[in-house]
Amino acid sequence: MSEPKAVSAIPTKILVPIDFSPSSHAALDAATELAERFGAEIFLITVIPEFPDRSVPDSIAEATVVERGTEVAEERFAETEAALEAKGIKVTSRVEVGNDVAGTILEAIEQEGADLVVITTHGLSGWYPQVFGSIAEKLVKLVKCPLLLLRTPKPESSE
Repeated sequence: MSEPKAVSAIPTKILVPIDFSPSSHAALDAATELAERFGAEIFLITVIPEFPDRSVPDSIAEATVVERGTEVAEERFAETEAALEAKGIKVTSRVEVGNDVAGTILEAIEQEGADLVVITTHGLSGWYPQVFGSIAEKLVKLVKCPLLLLRTPKPESSE
């Protein structure tokens, strides 16, 4: 019988879910500091909703909204990757499309072998968190590796 894998307090791969809110940038800043200190790599993930939570005019296909969201996310990740690589941090990123944001992040943690997740308490606002519960709350309950949860102010638009 194999022994369970020991959990190290020193991360080697840090997963940071990004929704491009100021709050998620705070998580990236914290992950960057940890990566610099411990020589860890960073894996960035964003999940584009398959069915946007805002109404889209009939003249625009939802697929177009998803496509554009994916393009913008990839552009932003390219900028972020360049900045992190300039600091000597190994970084990779992935844009996913789906409506189960927490489930998609959990799958990425497994697939990427992340040994630390850095997330904040508030991301982008909208109806989704009120109806389904926060992504952070789900991750805290379900993630199997250490998780650093940063408390951030609630966005004004989500009141």
